[in-house]
Amino acid sequence: MTDQTAAANPLTAEAIESTLTNYLTEKTKTEIKPDDDIFASGLVSSMFAMQLVVHLESTYDIAIIGSELKLENFRTAKVMAALVQRLSGAGITADV
Repeated sequence: MTDQTAAANPLTAEAIESTLTNYLTEKTKTEIKPDDDIFASGLVSSMFAMQLVVHLESTYDIAIIGSELKLENFRTAKVMAALVQRLSGAGITADV
């Protein structure tokens, strides 16, 4: 994504959450809300967690590696949206 595109289409938490809840709802065939813990509910497996990693990386052009590869970063759409924003630099302000 170019800087100009990013400026025109900022990655807001709400937009990411909406996209992720739609994706999760489609995959699980169950209505998912942004705060639903998809692993505690038993709707998804650890294998699906790897599919989520690939989905997030390809959809948002980010790399999820090292310490970011922990289950806590994938429990809810809200947490995943924060991860995407952190790794993409969205929502980071230069407060110097």
